[in-house]
Amino acid sequence: MDIFNVLTLIGGLSLFLFGMDIMGQGLERRAGNKLRALLGRLTTNKAAGLLTGLVITAIIQSSSAATVMVVGFVNSGLMTLRQAIHVIMGANIGTTVTAWLLSLSGIDSGNLFIRLLKPSSFTPILALTGILFYMFFHNAKRKDTGLIFLGFATLMTGMETMSAAVSGLRDVPAFQNLLILFENPVLGVLAGSILTAVIQSSSASVGILQALAVTGKVSYGAAVPIIMGQNIGTCVTAMLSSVGASKNAKRAALVHLSFNVIGTTVWLAVFCAVRAVFYPVFLEQPASLPGIAVAHSVFNVLCTVFMLPLSGVLEALVNRLVPDARQPEVHPELDERLLAAPPIALKRCREVAVLMAETAAGAMKDSLSVLGNGALKNDGAKAASAIREKEEKTDHYEDILGTYLVKLSAKQISEADSAEAAKLLKIIGDFERLSDHAVNLLESAEEMQKRGVVFTDAAVAELPVITGAVEEILDLSLKAFLSEDPEAAWMVEPLEQVIDGLKEEMRTRHILRLQRGTCSIEAGFIWSDLLTDLERAADHCSNIAGCMIDMGRSNMNLHESLRDFRNDSEKFQQRFREYSGKYSLSR
Repeated sequence: MDIFNVLTLIGGLSLFLFGMDIMGQGLERRAGNKLRALLGRLTTNKAAGLLTGLVITAIIQSSSAATVMVVGFVNSGLMTLRQAIHVIMGANIGTTVTAWLLSLSGIDSGNLFIRLLKPSSFTPILALTGILFYMFFHNAKRKDTGLIFLGFATLMTGMETMSAAVSGLRDVPAFQNLLILFENPVLGVLAGSILTAVIQSSSASVGILQALAVTGKVSYGAAVPIIMGQNIGTCVTAMLSSVGASKNAKRAALVHLSFNVIGTTVWLAVFCAVRAVFYPVFLEQPASLPGIAVAHSVFNVLCTVFMLPLSGVLEALVNRLVPDARQPEVHPELDERLLAAPPIALKRCREVAVLMAETAAGAMKDSLSVLGNGALKNDGAKAASAIREKEEKTDHYEDILGTYLVKLSAKQISEADSAEAAKLLKIIGDFERLSDHAVNLLESAEEMQKRGVVFTDAAVAELPVITGAVEEILDLSLKAFLSEDPEAAWMVEPLEQVIDGLKEEMRTRHILRLQRGTCSIEAGFIWSDLLTDLERAADHCSNIAGCMIDMGRSNMNLHESLRDFRNDSEKFQQRFREYSGKYSLSR
Protein backbone atom coordinates (compact mmCIF):
# COMPACT_ATOMS: atom_id res chain seq x y z
CA MET A 1 0.00 0.00 0.00
CA ASP A 2 1.67 3.23 -1.18
CA ILE A 3 1.05 6.95 -0.61
CA PHE A 4 -1.52 7.04 -3.41
CA ASN A 5 -3.58 4.34 -1.72
CA VAL A 6 -3.44 6.34 1.51
CA LEU A 7 -4.65 9.48 -0.28
CA THR A 8 -7.42 7.47 -1.92
CA LEU A 9 -8.41 6.09 1.50
CA ILE A 10 -8.54 9.60 2.97
CA GLY A 11 -10.63 10.82 0.03
CA GLY A 12 -13.00 7.87 0.34
CA LEU A 13 -13.39 8.44 4.09
CA SER A 14 -14.12 12.14 3.48
CA LEU A 15 -16.78 11.32 0.89
CA PHE A 16 -18.23 8.68 3.22
CA LEU A 17 -18.56 11.09 6.18
CA PHE A 18 -19.85 13.93 3.99
CA GLY A 19 -22.43 11.70 2.32
CA MET A 20 -23.65 10.45 5.68
CA ASP A 21 -23.99 14.02 6.93
CA ILE A 22 -25.93 15.45 3.98
CA MET A 23 -28.15 12.36 3.75
CA GLY A 24 -28.98 12.80 7.45
CA GLN A 25 -29.75 16.49 6.91
CA GLY A 26 -32.08 15.72 4.03
CA LEU A 27 -33.86 12.94 5.93
CA GLU A 28 -34.21 15.19 8.97
CA ARG A 29 -35.79 18.07 7.02
CA ARG A 30 -37.97 15.74 4.97
CA ALA A 31 -39.29 14.15 8.17
CA GLY A 32 -39.42 17.38 10.19
CA ASN A 33 -43.10 17.25 11.13
CA LYS A 34 -42.83 13.55 11.92
CA LEU A 35 -39.98 14.30 14.31
CA ARG A 36 -42.23 16.79 16.11
CA ALA A 37 -45.01 14.20 16.28
CA LEU A 38 -42.62 11.61 17.68
CA LEU A 39 -41.49 14.02 20.38
CA GLY A 40 -45.11 14.81 21.22
CA ARG A 41 -45.84 11.11 21.83
CA LEU A 42 -43.02 10.62 24.30
CA THR A 43 -44.27 9.14 27.54
CA THR A 44 -42.77 7.26 30.44
CA ASN A 45 -43.81 4.11 28.58
CA LYS A 46 -40.63 2.16 27.86
CA ALA A 47 -41.74 0.83 24.47
CA ALA A 48 -42.76 4.31 23.23
CA GLY A 49 -39.46 5.86 24.27
CA LEU A 50 -37.48 2.96 22.80
CA LEU A 51 -39.29 3.20 19.47
CA THR A 52 -38.87 6.98 19.38
CA GLY A 53 -35.10 6.73 19.87
CA LEU A 54 -34.86 4.00 17.25
CA VAL A 55 -36.81 5.94 14.59
CA ILE A 56 -35.16 9.31 15.21
CA THR A 57 -31.68 7.74 15.00
CA ALA A 58 -32.60 5.82 11.86
CA ILE A 59 -33.76 9.13 10.33
CA ILE A 60 -30.73 11.24 11.18
CA GLN A 61 -28.26 8.32 10.81
CA SER A 62 -26.29 9.07 13.99
CA SER A 63 -26.75 7.83 17.53
CA SER A 64 -24.28 10.50 18.69
CA ALA A 65 -26.41 13.29 17.18
CA ALA A 66 -29.58 11.71 18.56
CA THR A 67 -28.10 11.52 22.06
CA VAL A 68 -26.91 15.13 21.86
CA MET A 69 -30.48 16.07 20.94
CA VAL A 70 -31.75 14.11 23.95
CA VAL A 71 -29.32 15.98 26.21
CA GLY A 72 -30.76 19.21 24.79
CA PHE A 73 -34.34 18.02 25.37
CA VAL A 74 -33.59 17.21 29.00
CA ASN A 75 -31.72 20.49 29.48
CA SER A 76 -34.71 22.43 28.12
CA GLY A 77 -37.25 20.52 30.19
CA LEU A 78 -38.85 18.91 27.10
CA MET A 79 -38.04 15.43 28.35
CA THR A 80 -37.63 13.80 31.73
CA LEU A 81 -34.56 11.77 32.63
CA ARG A 82 -36.64 8.57 32.67
CA GLN A 83 -37.88 9.27 29.13
CA ALA A 84 -34.32 10.05 28.02
CA ILE A 85 -33.08 6.65 29.23
CA HIS A 86 -35.54 4.79 27.01
CA VAL A 87 -34.85 7.03 23.99
CA ILE A 88 -31.08 6.53 24.34
CA MET A 89 -31.57 2.77 24.42
CA GLY A 90 -33.63 2.97 21.24
CA ALA A 91 -30.96 5.16 19.61
CA ASN A 92 -28.39 2.39 20.08
CA ILE A 93 -30.54 0.05 18.00
CA GLY A 94 -31.41 2.72 15.40
CA THR A 95 -27.75 3.34 14.64
CA THR A 96 -27.40 -0.20 13.24
CA VAL A 97 -29.43 0.77 10.15
CA THR A 98 -26.37 2.33 8.51
CA ALA A 99 -24.36 -0.90 8.72
CA TRP A 100 -27.16 -2.76 6.92
CA LEU A 101 -27.20 -0.16 4.14
CA LEU A 102 -23.43 -0.43 3.75
CA SER A 103 -23.57 -4.22 3.69
CA LEU A 104 -25.36 -4.01 0.33
CA SER A 105 -22.00 -3.28 -1.29
CA GLY A 106 -20.89 -6.79 -0.31
CA ILE A 107 -23.47 -8.47 -2.53
CA ASP A 108 -21.77 -10.78 -4.99
CA SER A 109 -23.85 -12.89 -7.36
CA GLY A 110 -24.23 -13.59 -11.05
CA ASN A 111 -28.00 -13.30 -10.79
CA LEU A 112 -29.18 -10.12 -12.55
CA PHE A 113 -31.86 -9.23 -9.99
CA ILE A 114 -29.51 -9.73 -7.04
CA ARG A 115 -26.80 -7.67 -8.75
CA LEU A 116 -29.31 -4.83 -9.08
CA LEU A 117 -29.33 -4.64 -5.28
CA LYS A 118 -25.61 -3.88 -5.27
CA PRO A 119 -25.04 -0.12 -4.70
CA SER A 120 -22.61 0.14 -7.63
CA SER A 121 -25.57 -0.83 -9.86
CA PHE A 122 -28.14 1.69 -8.63
CA THR A 123 -25.98 4.45 -7.08
CA PRO A 124 -25.39 6.21 -10.44
CA ILE A 125 -29.16 6.30 -11.03
CA LEU A 126 -29.73 7.67 -7.53
CA ALA A 127 -27.03 10.31 -8.09
CA LEU A 128 -28.60 11.39 -11.40
CA THR A 129 -32.08 11.51 -9.88
CA GLY A 130 -30.77 13.41 -6.88
CA ILE A 131 -28.99 16.08 -8.89
CA LEU A 132 -32.06 16.58 -11.09
CA PHE A 133 -34.29 16.98 -8.05
CA TYR A 134 -31.82 19.27 -6.30
CA MET A 135 -30.97 21.56 -9.23
CA PHE A 136 -34.15 21.77 -11.26
CA PHE A 137 -36.96 21.72 -8.69
CA HIS A 138 -37.83 24.71 -6.51
CA ASN A 139 -40.10 22.78 -4.14
CA ALA A 140 -38.27 22.37 -0.81
CA LYS A 141 -39.46 18.79 -0.25
CA ARG A 142 -38.23 17.68 -3.66
CA LYS A 143 -34.90 19.41 -3.07
CA ASP A 144 -34.57 17.55 0.23
CA THR A 145 -35.42 14.29 -1.54
CA GLY A 146 -32.66 15.05 -4.04
CA LEU A 147 -30.28 15.74 -1.16
CA ILE A 148 -31.11 12.34 0.37
CA PHE A 149 -30.33 10.57 -2.92
CA LEU A 150 -27.12 12.55 -3.42
CA GLY A 151 -26.04 11.88 0.16
CA PHE A 152 -26.60 8.14 -0.17
CA ALA A 153 -24.79 8.04 -3.52
CA THR A 154 -21.85 9.98 -2.05
CA LEU A 155 -21.77 7.73 1.03
CA MET A 156 -21.69 4.54 -1.05
CA THR A 157 -19.10 5.99 -3.42
CA GLY A 158 -16.92 6.80 -0.42
CA MET A 159 -17.42 3.29 0.92
CA GLU A 160 -16.37 1.68 -2.36
CA THR A 161 -13.39 4.05 -2.64
CA MET A 162 -12.22 3.07 0.86
CA SER A 163 -12.68 -0.62 0.09
CA ALA A 164 -10.65 -0.32 -3.09
CA ALA A 165 -7.91 1.63 -1.31
CA VAL A 166 -7.44 -0.94 1.47
CA SER A 167 -7.86 -4.04 -0.69
CA GLY A 168 -4.07 -4.24 -1.11
CA LEU A 169 -3.62 -4.60 2.65
CA ARG A 170 -4.55 -8.27 2.43
CA ASP A 171 -0.98 -9.01 1.37
CA VAL A 172 0.73 -6.77 3.94
CA PRO A 173 2.06 -8.82 6.90
CA ALA A 174 2.06 -5.81 9.27
CA PHE A 175 -1.69 -5.33 8.68
CA GLN A 176 -2.39 -8.99 9.36
CA ASN A 177 -0.32 -8.86 12.57
CA LEU A 178 -2.22 -5.76 13.69
CA LEU A 179 -5.57 -7.51 13.23
CA ILE A 180 -4.29 -10.52 15.16
CA LEU A 181 -3.59 -8.15 18.07
CA PHE A 182 -7.22 -6.97 17.95
CA GLU A 183 -8.36 -10.54 18.46
CA ASN A 184 -7.41 -9.83 22.07
CA PRO A 185 -10.87 -8.68 23.27
CA VAL A 186 -9.54 -5.88 25.49
CA LEU A 187 -7.35 -4.45 22.73
CA GLY A 188 -10.23 -4.78 20.25
CA VAL A 189 -12.59 -2.85 22.54
CA LEU A 190 -9.93 -0.21 23.08
CA ALA A 191 -9.29 0.15 19.33
CA GLY A 192 -13.01 0.48 18.57
CA SER A 193 -13.45 3.05 21.35
CA ILE A 194 -10.55 5.25 20.21
CA LEU A 195 -11.49 5.18 16.51
CA THR A 196 -15.13 6.07 17.22
CA ALA A 197 -14.19 8.77 19.73
CA VAL A 198 -11.95 10.41 17.12
CA ILE A 199 -14.50 10.48 14.28
CA GLN A 200 -17.47 10.84 16.70
CA SER A 201 -19.75 8.45 14.82
CA SER A 202 -20.28 4.77 15.52
CA SER A 203 -22.02 4.39 12.14
CA ALA A 204 -18.95 5.74 10.34
CA SER A 205 -16.68 3.58 12.51
CA VAL A 206 -18.64 0.46 11.56
CA GLY A 207 -18.41 1.56 7.93
CA ILE A 208 -14.61 1.73 8.18
CA LEU A 209 -14.56 -1.73 9.76
CA GLN A 210 -16.69 -3.04 6.88
CA ALA A 211 -14.32 -1.45 4.37
CA LEU A 212 -11.38 -3.20 6.05
CA ALA A 213 -13.31 -6.47 5.99
CA VAL A 214 -13.10 -6.40 2.20
CA THR A 215 -9.48 -7.51 2.57
CA GLY A 216 -10.71 -10.84 3.94
CA LYS A 217 -8.25 -10.58 6.84
CA VAL A 218 -10.64 -9.26 9.52
CA SER A 219 -11.94 -12.21 11.49
CA TYR A 220 -15.11 -12.24 13.56
CA GLY A 221 -12.89 -12.76 16.61
CA ALA A 222 -11.39 -9.30 15.98
CA ALA A 223 -14.53 -7.61 14.59
CA VAL A 224 -16.85 -8.36 17.52
CA PRO A 225 -14.69 -6.69 20.25
CA ILE A 226 -14.09 -3.69 17.95
CA ILE A 227 -17.87 -3.33 17.50
CA MET A 228 -18.30 -3.47 21.28
CA GLY A 229 -15.72 -0.74 21.74
CA GLN A 230 -17.41 1.47 19.15
CA ASN A 231 -20.44 1.76 21.42
CA ILE A 232 -18.26 3.24 24.16
CA GLY A 233 -16.41 5.64 21.85
CA THR A 234 -19.64 7.11 20.53
CA CYS A 235 -20.43 8.44 24.02
CA VAL A 236 -17.73 11.11 23.77
CA THR A 237 -19.95 13.46 21.75
CA ALA A 238 -22.80 13.39 24.26
CA MET A 239 -20.43 13.84 27.20
CA LEU A 240 -18.89 16.92 25.56
CA SER A 241 -22.36 18.32 24.79
CA SER A 242 -23.34 18.10 28.47
CA VAL A 243 -20.59 20.52 29.59
CA GLY A 244 -22.28 23.54 31.14
CA ALA A 245 -25.72 21.92 31.00
CA SER A 246 -28.18 21.28 33.81
CA LYS A 247 -27.83 18.42 36.28
CA ASN A 248 -30.41 16.32 34.47
CA ALA A 249 -28.73 16.94 31.10
CA LYS A 250 -25.42 15.74 32.57
CA ARG A 251 -27.26 12.70 33.88
CA ALA A 252 -28.71 12.00 30.41
CA ALA A 253 -25.21 12.04 28.88
CA LEU A 254 -23.98 9.83 31.71
CA VAL A 255 -26.86 7.41 31.05
CA HIS A 256 -25.52 6.98 27.51
CA LEU A 257 -22.01 6.26 28.80
CA SER A 258 -23.16 3.99 31.65
CA PHE A 259 -25.52 2.05 29.38
CA ASN A 260 -22.77 1.31 26.87
CA VAL A 261 -20.01 0.63 29.42
CA ILE A 262 -22.19 -1.75 31.46
CA GLY A 263 -23.59 -3.46 28.35
CA THR A 264 -20.14 -3.85 26.81
CA THR A 265 -18.64 -5.17 30.05
CA VAL A 266 -21.38 -7.76 30.53
CA TRP A 267 -21.45 -9.07 26.97
CA LEU A 268 -17.65 -8.89 26.61
CA ALA A 269 -17.43 -11.17 29.66
CA VAL A 270 -19.94 -13.54 28.03
CA PHE A 271 -18.01 -13.38 24.75
CA CYS A 272 -14.71 -14.18 26.48
CA ALA A 273 -16.31 -17.07 28.42
CA VAL A 274 -17.85 -18.59 25.28
CA ARG A 275 -14.57 -18.15 23.41
CA ALA A 276 -12.53 -19.78 26.21
CA VAL A 277 -14.87 -22.74 26.70
CA PHE A 278 -16.20 -23.49 23.20
CA TYR A 279 -14.06 -21.37 20.84
CA PRO A 280 -16.59 -21.39 17.97
CA VAL A 281 -15.07 -21.98 14.55
CA PHE A 282 -16.78 -18.92 13.04
CA LEU A 283 -14.58 -16.60 15.15
CA GLU A 284 -11.61 -17.50 12.92
CA GLN A 285 -13.55 -16.98 9.71
CA PRO A 286 -13.20 -13.73 7.71
CA ALA A 287 -15.93 -11.25 8.58
CA SER A 288 -18.24 -10.26 5.74
CA LEU A 289 -20.04 -6.94 5.37
CA PRO A 290 -23.47 -8.45 6.17
CA GLY A 291 -21.87 -10.43 9.01
CA ILE A 292 -20.56 -7.24 10.61
CA ALA A 293 -24.03 -5.66 10.26
CA VAL A 294 -25.55 -8.71 11.98
CA ALA A 295 -22.97 -8.60 14.81
CA HIS A 296 -23.56 -4.86 15.28
CA SER A 297 -27.33 -5.30 15.46
CA VAL A 298 -27.25 -8.37 17.71
CA PHE A 299 -24.87 -6.73 20.16
CA ASN A 300 -26.95 -3.54 20.44
CA VAL A 301 -30.21 -5.45 20.78
CA LEU A 302 -28.69 -7.68 23.50
CA CYS A 303 -27.46 -4.61 25.41
CA THR A 304 -30.94 -3.10 25.26
CA VAL A 305 -32.65 -6.35 26.29
CA PHE A 306 -30.31 -6.62 29.27
CA MET A 307 -30.54 -2.97 30.37
CA LEU A 308 -34.21 -2.17 29.65
CA PRO A 309 -35.56 -3.88 32.80
CA LEU A 310 -32.83 -2.08 34.76
CA SER A 311 -33.73 1.45 33.59
CA GLY A 312 -34.79 2.40 37.12
CA VAL A 313 -31.46 1.18 38.50
CA LEU A 314 -29.64 3.13 35.77
CA GLU A 315 -31.57 6.26 36.71
CA ALA A 316 -30.68 5.82 40.39
CA LEU A 317 -27.03 5.28 39.47
CA VAL A 318 -26.66 8.51 37.49
CA ASN A 319 -28.60 10.41 40.19
CA ARG A 320 -26.04 9.16 42.68
CA LEU A 321 -23.11 10.04 40.40
CA VAL A 322 -24.52 13.54 39.71
CA PRO A 323 -26.27 14.54 42.96
CA ASP A 324 -28.75 17.39 43.20
CA ALA A 325 -27.34 20.81 43.91
CA ARG A 326 -28.32 22.50 47.15
CA GLN A 327 -29.86 25.39 45.25
CA PRO A 328 -32.40 24.66 42.51
CA GLU A 329 -30.99 25.19 39.04
CA VAL A 330 -32.44 27.62 36.55
CA HIS A 331 -32.86 25.78 33.27
CA PRO A 332 -32.33 27.74 30.07
CA GLU A 333 -35.52 28.10 28.03
CA LEU A 334 -33.70 27.37 24.75
CA ASP A 335 -30.81 25.00 24.19
CA GLU A 336 -28.48 25.24 21.19
CA ARG A 337 -28.21 21.44 21.14
CA LEU A 338 -31.75 21.42 19.76
CA LEU A 339 -30.52 23.24 16.63
CA ALA A 340 -29.34 19.80 15.48
CA ALA A 341 -33.06 19.08 14.89
CA PRO A 342 -34.53 22.36 13.52
CA PRO A 343 -38.20 21.22 13.55
CA ILE A 344 -37.95 20.38 17.26
CA ALA A 345 -35.96 23.56 17.98
CA LEU A 346 -38.74 25.56 16.29
CA LYS A 347 -41.36 23.74 18.37
CA ARG A 348 -39.47 24.80 21.49
CA CYS A 349 -39.30 28.40 20.20
CA ARG A 350 -43.06 28.36 19.82
CA GLU A 351 -43.46 27.13 23.42
CA VAL A 352 -41.19 29.89 24.75
CA ALA A 353 -43.03 32.46 22.61
CA VAL A 354 -46.28 31.30 24.24
CA LEU A 355 -44.74 31.93 27.68
CA MET A 356 -43.65 35.37 26.47
CA ALA A 357 -47.13 36.18 25.12
CA GLU A 358 -48.85 35.16 28.34
CA THR A 359 -46.33 37.15 30.41
CA ALA A 360 -46.71 40.31 28.30
CA ALA A 361 -50.52 40.06 28.30
CA GLY A 362 -50.45 39.51 32.06
CA ALA A 363 -48.39 42.67 32.55
CA MET A 364 -50.85 44.71 30.47
CA LYS A 365 -53.89 43.35 32.31
CA ASP A 366 -52.25 44.06 35.66
CA SER A 367 -51.62 47.66 34.57
CA LEU A 368 -55.21 48.10 33.44
CA SER A 369 -56.37 46.85 36.82
CA VAL A 370 -54.30 49.41 38.77
CA LEU A 371 -55.85 52.30 36.88
CA GLY A 372 -58.88 52.32 39.19
CA ASN A 373 -59.81 55.98 39.58
CA GLY A 374 -56.59 56.84 37.75
CA ALA A 375 -54.34 55.83 40.67
CA LEU A 376 -52.82 52.79 42.30
CA LYS A 377 -54.99 50.87 44.72
CA ASN A 378 -53.98 49.94 48.27
CA ASP A 379 -51.95 46.93 47.11
CA GLY A 380 -50.18 49.06 44.53
CA ALA A 381 -46.59 48.32 45.63
CA LYS A 382 -47.11 44.58 45.18
CA ALA A 383 -48.87 45.06 41.85
CA ALA A 384 -46.17 47.43 40.60
CA SER A 385 -43.46 44.90 41.44
CA ALA A 386 -45.32 42.14 39.60
CA ILE A 387 -45.75 44.30 36.48
CA ARG A 388 -42.08 45.27 36.35
CA GLU A 389 -41.02 41.67 36.92
CA LYS A 390 -43.19 40.53 33.99
CA GLU A 391 -41.76 43.29 31.79
CA GLU A 392 -38.21 42.14 32.59
CA LYS A 393 -39.14 38.53 31.83
CA THR A 394 -40.66 39.61 28.52
CA ASP A 395 -37.45 41.47 27.62
CA HIS A 396 -35.47 38.34 28.48
CA TYR A 397 -37.71 36.16 26.32
CA GLU A 398 -37.37 38.55 23.38
CA ASP A 399 -33.59 38.56 23.71
CA ILE A 400 -33.11 34.78 23.79
CA LEU A 401 -35.83 34.10 21.21
CA GLY A 402 -34.54 36.67 18.75
CA THR A 403 -30.98 35.37 18.98
CA TYR A 404 -32.05 31.73 18.78
CA LEU A 405 -34.44 32.24 15.85
CA VAL A 406 -31.74 34.02 13.85
CA LYS A 407 -29.41 31.04 14.40
CA LEU A 408 -32.21 28.65 13.50
CA SER A 409 -33.03 30.57 10.31
CA ALA A 410 -29.39 30.20 9.23
CA LYS A 411 -29.89 26.42 9.19
CA GLN A 412 -31.18 24.59 6.14
CA ILE A 413 -34.85 24.38 7.11
CA SER A 414 -38.05 23.81 5.16
CA GLU A 415 -40.11 26.66 3.71
CA ALA A 416 -42.87 26.07 6.26
CA ASP A 417 -40.42 26.18 9.18
CA SER A 418 -38.74 29.28 7.72
CA ALA A 419 -42.12 31.04 7.53
CA GLU A 420 -42.93 30.03 11.12
CA ALA A 421 -39.57 31.37 12.33
CA ALA A 422 -40.16 34.66 10.47
CA LYS A 423 -43.62 34.96 12.06
CA LEU A 424 -42.22 34.46 15.56
CA LEU A 425 -39.47 37.02 14.91
CA LYS A 426 -42.11 39.58 13.93
CA ILE A 427 -44.50 38.84 16.77
CA ILE A 428 -42.08 38.80 19.71
CA GLY A 429 -41.31 42.49 19.11
CA ASP A 430 -44.99 43.37 19.51
CA PHE A 431 -45.31 41.37 22.73
CA GLU A 432 -42.22 43.10 24.12
CA ARG A 433 -43.69 46.51 23.31
CA LEU A 434 -46.96 45.53 25.02
CA SER A 435 -45.08 44.95 28.26
CA ASP A 436 -43.31 48.31 27.83
CA HIS A 437 -46.66 50.08 27.52
CA ALA A 438 -47.86 48.22 30.61
CA VAL A 439 -44.97 49.75 32.57
CA ASN A 440 -45.76 53.19 31.06
CA LEU A 441 -49.34 52.92 32.31
CA LEU A 442 -48.06 51.91 35.73
CA GLU A 443 -45.70 54.88 35.84
CA SER A 444 -48.55 57.25 34.95
CA ALA A 445 -50.59 55.86 37.83
CA GLU A 446 -47.60 56.16 40.18
CA GLU A 447 -47.04 59.77 39.13
CA MET A 448 -50.67 60.62 39.90
CA GLN A 449 -50.36 59.07 43.34
CA LYS A 450 -47.04 60.77 44.05
CA ARG A 451 -48.27 64.26 43.04
CA GLY A 452 -51.81 63.89 44.35
CA VAL A 453 -53.27 64.46 40.88
CA VAL A 454 -56.89 63.44 40.28
CA PHE A 455 -58.99 63.32 37.13
CA THR A 456 -62.35 64.98 36.74
CA ASP A 457 -65.49 62.93 37.26
CA ALA A 458 -66.07 62.96 33.49
CA ALA A 459 -62.59 61.58 32.81
CA VAL A 460 -63.01 58.92 35.50
CA ALA A 461 -66.25 57.81 33.80
CA GLU A 462 -64.60 57.68 30.34
CA LEU A 463 -61.48 55.72 31.29
CA PRO A 464 -63.17 52.28 31.82
CA VAL A 465 -64.61 52.47 28.29
CA ILE A 466 -61.24 52.52 26.55
CA THR A 467 -59.52 50.21 29.06
CA GLY A 468 -62.34 47.68 28.55
CA ALA A 469 -61.84 47.86 24.79
CA VAL A 470 -58.07 47.41 25.19
CA GLU A 471 -58.56 44.42 27.46
CA GLU A 472 -60.85 42.78 24.89
CA ILE A 473 -58.48 43.40 21.98
CA LEU A 474 -55.68 41.97 24.12
CA ASP A 475 -57.72 38.82 24.75
CA LEU A 476 -58.57 38.47 21.04
CA SER A 477 -54.99 38.87 19.83
CA LEU A 478 -53.70 36.48 22.51
CA LYS A 479 -56.33 33.90 21.52
CA ALA A 480 -55.43 34.35 17.84
CA PHE A 481 -51.78 33.61 18.62
CA LEU A 482 -52.14 30.83 21.21
CA SER A 483 -54.86 28.92 19.35
CA GLU A 484 -53.92 30.08 15.85
CA ASP A 485 -57.57 31.12 15.60
CA PRO A 486 -58.20 33.09 12.36
CA GLU A 487 -61.69 34.16 13.47
CA ALA A 488 -60.30 35.87 16.58
CA ALA A 489 -57.61 37.49 14.43
CA TRP A 490 -60.16 38.97 12.00
CA MET A 491 -62.12 40.50 14.91
CA VAL A 492 -59.12 42.52 16.12
CA GLU A 493 -58.86 45.14 13.34
CA PRO A 494 -62.42 46.60 13.66
CA LEU A 495 -61.91 46.90 17.42
CA GLU A 496 -58.54 48.59 16.88
CA GLN A 497 -60.28 51.17 14.67
CA VAL A 498 -62.86 51.77 17.42
CA ILE A 499 -60.04 52.31 19.96
CA ASP A 500 -58.41 54.82 17.62
CA GLY A 501 -61.70 56.71 17.46
CA LEU A 502 -62.13 56.54 21.24
CA LYS A 503 -58.68 58.03 21.76
CA GLU A 504 -59.40 60.98 19.46
CA GLU A 505 -62.82 61.61 21.01
CA MET A 506 -61.45 61.43 24.56
CA ARG A 507 -58.61 63.78 23.65
CA THR A 508 -61.10 66.25 22.18
CA ARG A 509 -63.25 66.10 25.32
CA HIS A 510 -60.14 66.65 27.41
CA ILE A 511 -59.27 69.82 25.44
CA LEU A 512 -62.79 71.15 26.05
CA ARG A 513 -62.39 70.51 29.79
CA LEU A 514 -59.09 72.39 29.75
CA GLN A 515 -60.75 75.32 28.00
CA ARG A 516 -63.50 75.38 30.62
CA GLY A 517 -60.92 75.22 33.41
CA THR A 518 -62.38 72.06 34.95
CA CYS A 519 -59.18 70.04 34.40
CA SER A 520 -55.62 70.88 35.48
CA ILE A 521 -52.78 71.02 32.97
CA GLU A 522 -50.79 68.55 35.07
CA ALA A 523 -53.64 66.00 34.96
CA GLY A 524 -53.97 66.70 31.24
CA PHE A 525 -50.41 65.63 30.51
CA ILE A 526 -50.90 62.33 32.34
CA TRP A 527 -54.25 61.81 30.60
CA SER A 528 -52.63 62.30 27.21
CA ASP A 529 -49.88 59.79 28.07
CA LEU A 530 -52.45 57.21 29.17
CA LEU A 531 -54.43 57.54 25.95
CA THR A 532 -51.27 57.23 23.84
CA ASP A 533 -50.12 54.08 25.61
CA LEU A 534 -53.57 52.48 25.40
CA GLU A 535 -53.89 53.27 21.69
CA ARG A 536 -50.38 51.97 20.91
CA ALA A 537 -51.03 48.79 22.87
CA ALA A 538 -54.05 48.23 20.60
CA ASP A 539 -51.82 48.83 17.55
CA HIS A 540 -49.46 46.06 18.67
CA CYS A 541 -52.44 43.74 19.20
CA SER A 542 -53.47 44.54 15.63
CA ASN A 543 -49.95 43.69 14.40
CA ILE A 544 -50.07 40.32 16.17
CA ALA A 545 -53.45 39.42 14.73
CA GLY A 546 -52.40 40.67 11.29
CA CYS A 547 -49.34 38.45 11.37
CA MET A 548 -51.50 35.42 12.17
CA ILE A 549 -53.76 36.32 9.22
CA ASP A 550 -50.71 36.62 6.95
CA MET A 551 -49.49 33.18 7.98
CA GLY A 552 -52.87 31.66 7.20
CA ARG A 553 -52.69 33.21 3.74
CA SER A 554 -48.98 32.34 3.23
CA ASN A 555 -48.30 36.05 2.92
CA MET A 556 -46.10 38.24 5.12
CA ASN A 557 -47.52 41.59 3.91
CA LEU A 558 -49.48 42.89 6.89
CA HIS A 559 -50.72 46.07 5.19
CA GLU A 560 -52.06 44.12 2.22
CA SER A 561 -54.02 41.77 4.50
CA LEU A 562 -55.55 44.63 6.48
CA ARG A 563 -56.38 46.59 3.34
CA ASP A 564 -58.16 43.56 1.87
CA PHE A 565 -60.14 43.13 5.08
CA ARG A 566 -61.19 46.78 5.21
CA ASN A 567 -62.27 46.56 1.59
CA ASP A 568 -64.59 43.72 2.58
CA SER A 569 -66.94 46.47 3.81
CA GLU A 570 -69.83 44.29 4.91
CA LYS A 571 -67.85 42.06 7.26
CA PHE A 572 -65.63 44.85 8.55
CA GLN A 573 -68.45 47.39 8.99
CA GLN A 574 -70.62 44.89 10.85
CA ARG A 575 -67.89 44.24 13.39
CA PHE A 576 -67.07 47.94 13.59
CA ARG A 577 -70.69 48.85 14.39
CA GLU A 578 -70.89 46.16 17.08
CA TYR A 579 -67.76 47.42 18.83
CA SER A 580 -68.75 51.09 18.41
CA GLY A 581 -72.00 50.40 20.22
CA LYS A 582 -70.32 48.36 22.93
CA TYR A 583 -67.61 50.96 23.65
CA SER A 584 -69.43 54.28 23.34
CA LEU A 585 -68.71 57.32 25.50
CA SER A 586 -72.31 58.58 25.19
CA ARG A 587 -73.97 55.58 26.82
